[in-house]
Amino acid sequence: MYSKVKVFSGRANPQLTKEINSHLSYPEGKIDFSNFADGEIWLRYRNNIRGADVFIVQPTNAPAENIIELLLMIDAAKRASAKRITAVIPYFGYARQDRKDQPRVPISSRVFMDAIVSAGANRILTMDLHSSQIQGFANIPFDHLYAKPIFVERLKKLIAGKNYTMVSPDIGGVKFSRSYAKVLDLPLAIVDKRRPAHNRAEVVNIIGETDFEHVLIVDDMIDTGGTVTEVAKMLKKRNCKSITVVATHGLFSGNCVEKIMSSPIDRVIVSNSVSIPEEKQFDKLEIVSSAQLLADAIMRIHNEESISKIFDFKYK
Repeated sequence: MYSKVKVFSGRANPQLTKEINSHLSYPEGKIDFSNFADGEIWLRYRNNIRGADVFIVQPTNAPAENIIELLLMIDAAKRASAKRITAVIPYFGYARQDRKDQPRVPISSRVFMDAIVSAGANRILTMDLHSSQIQGFANIPFDHLYAKPIFVERLKKLIAGKNYTMVSPDIGGVKFSRSYAKVLDLPLAIVDKRRPAHNRAEVVNIIGETDFEHVLIVDDMIDTGGTVTEVAKMLKKRNCKSITVVATHGLFSGNCVEKIMSSPIDRVIVSNSVSIPEEKQFDKLEIVSSAQLLADAIMRIHNEESISKIFDFKYK
């Protein structure tokens, strides 16, 4: 058992860390940041963390400085004699680049996993990885949370008394969508999708349930919005009355917001795993907090308790 615990935030999503500390009733960990004129990052822990159980909350979405900042925070904590350092990464960027699928390309998720471990992290906590197998890239304890508990109660209210169908936007997301369909007791349909290039998707066919009234499209992330908007257009042509998209990570890159606003999508529900700036927030958007789930996991790690018990008892 560790004598004290401290939760610190990088600059990628400080509001989420503030909510986590509020749930834990911990004082906010203090850390100073600044940048040199050329953009180099400088930081310093204001709290004494010698012998402490340190949790560093930092999603690693773009810009790349978020990853660099995480590595520097880990290194600084290690050099300040923290007893254990847990990298809390609500959204793990570069998880899509998990294999060498073409000649002369990197396995980027492995590169950054190695960097996090080499910097001095003793444990990693993350949520809804795009490719769950990258857990095997780390030779330290790795806790992978499923965000489903934070959405389920909201979705149960949404579908109550209506004829909903769960739709997986591609073959790769079937397992993810099926887990939601099982909990919500909904039929499942699968979209057969092709990718002619990065961030471009073409919908080809639908497998399974084809009689749609109301639809839930579930995915781990929304990046450019190409997939979900194309699927929504196809469903609308089949006389679908309403379309709700649920995603753990709302990246909303490029002109994603414009695509969604001009599409037949009625509602988009995402978590706050990444900070969504005001210019990327829109009328159809609903943000659900992941702070309670992450706080419960942090407390269990600190107390050396089972993470899986969160899902067994609290989030049925």
